[in-house]
Amino acid sequence: MTVPNIKKQYDPILSRLTDQEGEVLCAQLRRELVENVSKTGGHLASNLGAVELTVALHRVFDTSVDRLVFDVGHQCYTHKILTGRQEKMSTLRQYGGIAGFPKPGESIHDAFIAGHASNSVAVALGMARARTMLGEDYKVLALIGDGALTGGLAYEGLSNAGECGCQILVILNDNGMSITPNVGGVADHLAKQRLKPQYLTFKKHYRRIMNATAVGRAVYRVTHQVKQALKQTLLPCSMFEDMGFHYLGPVDGHNLPLLTRILRYARELDEPVLLHVKTVKGKGFLPAEENPDAFHGVAPFDSLTGKLNWTPGDNYSAVFGRTLTRLAGQDPRVCAITAAMTGGTGLEKYSQKFPDRFFDVGIAEGCAAAMAAGMAKQGAIPVFAVYSTFLQRAYDMLLHDAAIDNLHVVFGVDRAGLVGDDGETHHGVFDTAYLDSVPNMTVLSPSSFAELEVMLERALFRLEGPVAIRYPRGGEGKYVGTGGEDPAVILRWGSDITLVGYSTEINDILQAADLLERRGVQAEVVKLNQLTPLVPDLVELSVRKTGTLLVAEEQAARGGVGQRLAARLEIAGLPARTVLLNCGEGFVPHGAVSLLKRDLCLDGEGIMKKTLEVLGRGQTET
Repeated sequence: MTVPNIKKQYDPILSRLTDQEGEVLCAQLRRELVENVSKTGGHLASNLGAVELTVALHRVFDTSVDRLVFDVGHQCYTHKILTGRQEKMSTLRQYGGIAGFPKPGESIHDAFIAGHASNSVAVALGMARARTMLGEDYKVLALIGDGALTGGLAYEGLSNAGECGCQILVILNDNGMSITPNVGGVADHLAKQRLKPQYLTFKKHYRRIMNATAVGRAVYRVTHQVKQALKQTLLPCSMFEDMGFHYLGPVDGHNLPLLTRILRYARELDEPVLLHVKTVKGKGFLPAEENPDAFHGVAPFDSLTGKLNWTPGDNYSAVFGRTLTRLAGQDPRVCAITAAMTGGTGLEKYSQKFPDRFFDVGIAEGCAAAMAAGMAKQGAIPVFAVYSTFLQRAYDMLLHDAAIDNLHVVFGVDRAGLVGDDGETHHGVFDTAYLDSVPNMTVLSPSSFAELEVMLERALFRLEGPVAIRYPRGGEGKYVGTGGEDPAVILRWGSDITLVGYSTEINDILQAADLLERRGVQAEVVKLNQLTPLVPDLVELSVRKTGTLLVAEEQAARGGVGQRLAARLEIAGLPARTVLLNCGEGFVPHGAVSLLKRDLCLDGEGIMKKTLEVLGRGQTET
């Protein structure tokens, strides 16, 4: 038996694989996934669960022409291997390597960028409508997981896609979120019968023959109505069919021959189709099967035992969760909200200690923000813990629900700043701008664990209105200050230049100040604790003395703190030589944060060089 060389670019030979050859290929792919991800880190459990499904899709569809839209995209590794990127898998999520999510710039087979959840059906519908409008011929597919189906945007897409009547195939990868009820043996038996090749072939011919005459169409309508009534009683598909979809499933997502046959049948249907596939996260790698949450996004590990190759230290998310748990014990009004990120935001212990004051709304950030506003209106103190890049999805609720009535909602903005390997879709480099645009908002930015504790207590019990505390991914640096009460603080005195920063970027600024001192430059370092409303008094006093300002921040250029400080100095009549170091006006790629900072001149060496440049001094060490 010869298995195709999967190192090649996509080849139609995949469509000619026998079922047995396909199953051998799936086993090979699983071994490669475990081996590669054990070295690079990444999303393992979701990819292992989608191997057979991805191979079946590539046996039936040509993704260089047909459009396969991934939801979130963390299950795309097999797709990448099958489309010419196997030899690059060792660079997965690494600086200069291939991305951990679909990325059209990498390959024609990646139909659309992915990284956030619940948008795949809407995007695929847009592609299907464009296809029809432009008179083109290709298939459009959306692959969405049951987790992403908790987001309201998914239902907006489904509602419109079902109504459109055009060819679109939505594949629901159900890996354990209990989308459908347990309907028992009768439903299981009927579902299996409906998916047999003989039944599907008969159904296809029966529809064609009956539609050929007026009498046949009348008979078909009656039999179809009877069948629909039975299905809605016994099968878990009525919701999707009520939306206008032809429902197929549920199907064993690890039965490659069956998946291939069903997909070939679905490909021929010129209507909205929803294929419901049941899979197991972590399939084929026991540690991931037994603990899929731990292997959803995992650091490098031992490929035999599944044990991490390093012991993770304390981090801001864990400190936030511990502190919130402690403070919630002091006041029964305090509650916590998450959008399907209990572990990622450090709230596991809180959810166990205060289950009646913990609410997970699923992947529905807008719902979380609006619900928090409702709770605040009625006297609770809600804390919504959410990644910076995902809070963007709730901007309207920040304005319309929380801020407009000045409601006391606390936002724990996790992963603020550069996050590294997940890249463009996950860097939290826009929050200082969009949060600053929200009236009544207070934005705090700790630079150490101790400051996070101080600021969270202050946000809960001493501030009013909406408050956001933004903190980075990972651990703290050398700066371990215990302040956080004042809007800003001077950490180091100097007379030649004012260096301003916040969050853990302050560590790079302090390093730059040390390097500059060796070159005879005395830098004054101002650390901002409050970003909105911005209080520039200390910065203004310092710049009056030094005449030169450099602001370094892990944020996009537009609307960042640096631009706002420069504007305030200009308004105050303090023209100064100014350098703004930030993430620029585009998107930052994936890679280790240290390497990204080097390229952006946000590390100590880069800040030092820019300082010497603006001061017109050489770089020779004295």
